[in-house]
Amino acid sequence: MAENNEFSPINTQDEFDRIISQRLKRERETVSKGYEDSIAALRADLTARDERIHTLEESAKAHETDAKTIAELQSRVRGYEADSVKTRIALETGLPYGMASRLAGDTEEAIRKDAESLLKLMKPAAAPLATTVPTRQTDPKQAALEELAKQLGGN
Repeated sequence: MAENNEFSPINTQDEFDRIISQRLKRERETVSKGYEDSIAALRADLTARDERIHTLEESAKAHETDAKTIAELQSRVRGYEADSVKTRIALETGLPYGMASRLAGDTEEAIRKDAESLLKLMKPAAAPLATTVPTRQTDPKQAALEELAKQLGGN
């Protein structure tokens, strides 16, 4: 074998392969050392990226939950507002409080029309005049005596 400082000719293919494999090994080690820092930095970047992705996925899930909650709450508020309008209109039109929930309509105007039509159905018919309906049944003699008593006494 030759020393590092002296040149010795290569006589066989095995010697040539051995020398070349040593040089290739040194070259690979040199190149690997040059890229080790880059590889470590890339691994760190990938780890950080994975963590950010995980955080974003959790945020997206939380946002979906929040969006559902907001939609539910908005639906409740619309229901409360509609109930409030129905109650106010029922009281303004003279409907009993218990009838407010029976009012229908999407707009205040439609609810008011429904309340007015319901109120018309609920109003009793006009009471007949007292002179047309006898208050009690009496015999004609008794009625004549009472009429005479009214005329004489002014009662």
